Amino acid sequence: MSPSGKPELSRLQRLWLCETLRLREEHAGPLEDSEANRHAQRSATQLPARIEARALWLAERDGQLQAQQHWLQGARLAIGLLLILAALSGAGLALTALGDGQRPVNVFWALGSLLGLHLIALLGWLLSLLLTGNSTSALGRLWLWLSEKLARDARAAQLGPALALLLQRQGLNRWLLGLLVHGLWLVALLSALLLMLALLAARRYGFIWETTLLGSDTFVALTQTLGAIPALLGFAVPSAELIRASGETALSSEAARHAWAAWLMGVLLVFGLLPRLLLGLLSLWRWHSGQTRLQLELNLPGYDLLRERLQPSSERLGICDAAPAQLHQAQAGSTAQDPQGALLVAIELDPHRVWPPALPAGIGDAGVIDSREQRRQLLDQLTRFPPARLLIACDPRRSPDRGSLALLGELARCTGSTRIWLLPPPPGEALDGARLGDWHRALEQLQLSYSDSAPFSWLEHGHD
Repeated sequence: MSPSGKPELSRLQRLWLCETLRLREEHAGPLEDSEANRHAQRSATQLPARIEARALWLAERDGQLQAQQHWLQGARLAIGLLLILAALSGAGLALTALGDGQRPVNVFWALGSLLGLHLIALLGWLLSLLLTGNSTSALGRLWLWLSEKLARDARAAQLGPALALLLQRQGLNRWLLGLLVHGLWLVALLSALLLMLALLAARRYGFIWETTLLGSDTFVALTQTLGAIPALLGFAVPSAELIRASGETALSSEAARHAWAAWLMGVLLVFGLLPRLLLGLLSLWRWHSGQTRLQLELNLPGYDLLRERLQPSSERLGICDAAPAQLHQAQAGSTAQDPQGALLVAIELDPHRVWPPALPAGIGDAGVIDSREQRRQLLDQLTRFPPARLLIACDPRRSPDRGSLALLGELARCTGSTRIWLLPPPPGEALDGARLGDWHRALEQLQLSYSDSAPFSWLEHGHD
């Protein structure tokens, strides 16, 4: 976590949010992003960095940042569930291979039970990687589906597709899913090996091979071929005489049982665990090395539009569209920069009102803000040179509409400290109590301090 309480984001997470916002705007249209664009222009100079800054600002405002954390929590939980399932599946393989000990174990049937599905899945993964340059699996798709379901956040709907698109451009999706798949198989086979070791230590098993079509020489050659590599690691390999004798009956000698048990575990280790371990390490290496190459595809249409909106020569003056069905809640705040000075500004005053009032020395006057162009110029000025204290004068005879409240919150986020001055009515007029109450409730919701008298002492000195 950062000192401000926000989660520290990796480069992958930042680019992921950029891609999520791009997909969201492609489906739902451009977002209201004037303040985000100003923040991006202030915090960075290069276009990719500006796009990242804009995406982070909008993601925090609209909840995508929190949704991303929920998605990651769901992904971790999904991995935990899949690991448990893999361990239980491996235990089932071991029980199926060895049985209950009442009957002799058919060694090649047991070997097929332990390694058959693993080898088929491994061959499919390798063929898809070699033939198509990509490799997906049912386990990988299941993980992505579970991650989205366990996130339980409607705002996370586009996070999964955005991540897949981002990784696919650099070919990283096959290594991420490969790391997951090989890791799950490694856990399953390790669970099978450990349970098989426990069963062999606790029970007495006899081993036999059976066939109708093949001769004993075939089994001798196959057994010794499969046991050649395990023998290099110290695992025993049954002799040719022992193999032929095991085809007739389950031998009761300790040497025969130990040789077959060691051969079975050695083959499982060499042809099961070691390939998955090596491929998992390869996937991990390619995943980490590939993340350094991740970058935004600036030639995509969505980023081309952002190029225009984030360049100073083509800044937009405002939003002229109708209000959307669901609005983000306006919020106040303060700037993280080092603000200096004090400033007075008024919003949409009656032209007959005498303005500005007499100000103490050192207090700047930003005039009366009426038009969209004046708002933009003031926000640009405050973004570059934020004052320590800002006093905003408002006419409480006007209703606190959505646009005015959004402007108050945006001005407050550009300054160190903000107060609202609800101006008294002209002589002979009275304020509407209901409308004044609307102002009070709206300002309290924005968490902005307000007063009915001019707080010039606070504006000048920082205290009343």
